[in-house]
Amino acid sequence: MTNDDRIGPPLLGGERETLRAFLDYQRETLAMKCAGLGDEELRERSMPPSTLSLLALVRHLAEVERAWFRRVFEVAEAPMVWSEKAFDFQAAYDASTSTRAEAFAAWEAEVETSRRIEREAASLDLVGRQPRWEKDVSLRMVMVHVLTEYGRHNGHADLLREGVDGTVGA
Repeated sequence: MTNDDRIGPPLLGGERETLRAFLDYQRETLAMKCAGLGDEELRERSMPPSTLSLLALVRHLAEVERAWFRRVFEVAEAPMVWSEKAFDFQAAYDASTSTRAEAFAAWEAEVETSRRIEREAASLDLVGRQPRWEKDVSLRMVMVHVLTEYGRHNGHADLLREGVDGTVGA
């Protein structure tokens, strides 16, 4: 990747500042992996029969943001972005008719909602209810969980981008 505008996490910072920065860094990594590609390239699948593509990852991570921030701390019944089923994360992986504009609009909206929820929380000890597990969780746990989701899926994005056009890098 030749154009890396990501802001790195602080080397010395408090827990919340560090978690926030690492999560935003991972979000920016996903966007960077998709930069400069058109709809067809973003829809290129990894290998049959998998539906995994860069666009599918963007759609999936929009669902992750919604499921772990909006549904835990605001509206447990908020519908999934791309599925009528309550916990169907697989529907997002079918990006065969999706576009960059559609997927990124949904993802960016969910990221902004997640950021707002985190900013408005008095502390990382804020407790919400994870509807899928029917258990209470802290904002701290949610941020770490979503951070690990991005880390795992950005590894997929590395391989997908290299398969699309040979581009490698952070």
